[in-house]
Amino acid sequence: MNVNAMHRREVTTVNPQEKTIMAFDDQGREYIIDMFVSVRDLSDLQHAGATHHGLPSFTTREGHAVTYLGGGEFSIVVSEGGDAVTVRTDDPEFV
Repeated sequence: MNVNAMHRREVTTVNPQEKTIMAFDDQGREYIIDMFVSVRDLSDLQHAGATHHGLPSFTTREGHAVTYLGGGEFSIVVSEGGDAVTVRTDDPEFV
């Protein structure tokens, strides 16, 4: 048996994990933010079931770019070249 074949690692993308976050700006407007995290299956013969979570990406339902600032705050650019809106969530995963 080929030794290299025994140690070759198969990398396959598994369905991304998704989460929806509700956040609000200072004027009380609601923003729906979708979070996506890719999960890769890193299984090989010695470590069946091993996975690796990628970095999360965030967008609004309207497709606007979102940056997680930390402490429950997100920055959303609602128009190209425009100012960013800071929104906050009370979701315990982000506070």
